[in-house]
Amino acid sequence: MKKVYADAKSALAGVLKDGMTIMAGGFGLCGIPDTLIEAIRDSGVKNLTIVSNNAGVDGIGLGILLETRQVKRMISSYVGENKTFAQQFLAGELEIEFNPQGTLAERIRAGGAGIPAFYTRTGAGTDIAKGKEEREFDGQKYIMERGIVADLAIVHAWKGDTEGNLVYRKTARNFNPMMATAGKITVAQVEHLVEPGTIDPDHIMTAGVFVKRIVHVPNAVKHIEQRTVRKRVLA
Repeated sequence: MKKVYADAKSALAGVLKDGMTIMAGGFGLCGIPDTLIEAIRDSGVKNLTIVSNNAGVDGIGLGILLETRQVKRMISSYVGENKTFAQQFLAGELEIEFNPQGTLAERIRAGGAGIPAFYTRTGAGTDIAKGKEEREFDGQKYIMERGIVADLAIVHAWKGDTEGNLVYRKTARNFNPMMATAGKITVAQVEHLVEPGTIDPDHIMTAGVFVKRIVHVPNAVKHIEQRTVRKRVLA
């Protein structure tokens, strides 16, 4: 089965629809599938539920989908870098489901592993627990969280082969690997695309069986969320 597509638009053709749930990998602006996000924007699809650790920043990443008002609901853990997000939320134009970061990661991992729900102590006794089933284990209160499975998962990989086996680098390993397993369809943008057998099997982080479509993005832009530099000391 041919998995490599000429560009992001063709890689998403026939997949996108109004009202769908999309998982978008990355952490901050590291390892975000920005080329695929741009193709989603250009498609005009709307009323989306987006599952992502954060919402990008104004003008970059998922921020561009907020600017075009294509997002109806966000399932996230951190959104503090996006003014557009805050404005839409405070105006009642955007629904938000906040999750503790570890809980969000585990909900995605559980969805990919076929686990419909699990219990965690995180959030027990707080507003996070409202409306959720509670049980006691070994004298401690736990709340039930549901696994998440998305209609579409979009991820960014540093290297991949044409069969969809993927390798991520450093911070991009946050959320991308688990999201790749939790989408009914997973589309990956890959910086370095190689032939099967080129990648050491011990280095593969996502098996190709999870990846349905691939787009080669050889010149991926690496954004910096908060640039902090030390003042140069003159001799």
